[in-house]
Amino acid sequence: MIQRISVLMAIYNCEDTLAEAIDSLYQQSCQAFKLILCDDCSTDKTWEIASRYADRYDNIVLIRNEKNLKLAASLNHCLQYADTEFVARMDGDDISLPQRFEKQLGFLEAHPEYAIVSSPMIYFDEDGDWGRGKCIAEPDKYSFRFGVPHPHAPSMIRTEALKKVNGYQDDEKSVRVEDYYLWYKLYKAGFKGYNLDEPLYKMRDNKVAMNRRNFKARMNGFTARRTVLKDFGICCPLWYAMPNLIKAFVPDFIIMRCRRFFINRVPEN
Repeated sequence: MIQRISVLMAIYNCEDTLAEAIDSLYQQSCQAFKLILCDDCSTDKTWEIASRYADRYDNIVLIRNEKNLKLAASLNHCLQYADTEFVARMDGDDISLPQRFEKQLGFLEAHPEYAIVSSPMIYFDEDGDWGRGKCIAEPDKYSFRFGVPHPHAPSMIRTEALKKVNGYQDDEKSVRVEDYYLWYKLYKAGFKGYNLDEPLYKMRDNKVAMNRRNFKARMNGFTARRTVLKDFGICCPLWYAMPNLIKAFVPDFIIMRCRRFFINRVPEN
């Protein structure tokens, strides 16, 4: 089968969830992909699990960083091996729903004016599904005022576009906001994206995920939003960045409750 999609998956200490994530790819209705796994010096059994899958499937490329480099650098390492027309993202603790690749590939084929396609996510934890995200169908630069214009993990991007902007920004200020800077670079370069209405991806969002959104990550979010909005020429960038700053000083359990409330809020007609 001709490989048309390179799936970039940076993995780190995800031994309990990696098999389920990879299995969801091999349950796709569209199997025209190669999977590029980059282990970021895991200290658990992630490498062993990934190796077993690489031995089992001939469309897996398994690489390893020499030292822990974080997400952006690991994805750029994966990107070096992407030789297909499209690139898709996937995290080692999430699930791609069976028709994800088929529908995203079909959309990009039918709409050459877009370089990016993503979808809302279903949020789940150890107790099951707890929420469904929402997206603006066709974001623009003003969408950056309220967060990322596209969910990152369920995205598919034209490889040419991703390589034209030199992939992910890799520095300390981009940690945990790699996606925000990536969409900024692509939109700044003139590329456009679209969000499908149907959820095609399940994101594991629990206390472990919340713990990754630490003080430094919140401050990076504040800096990123202020910097990007200012460069786009959008007025009052500090005002729109303030929620990130406030969250840096709010206890996690309060943020989690508020997050679940707003994700599950039914909009008024």
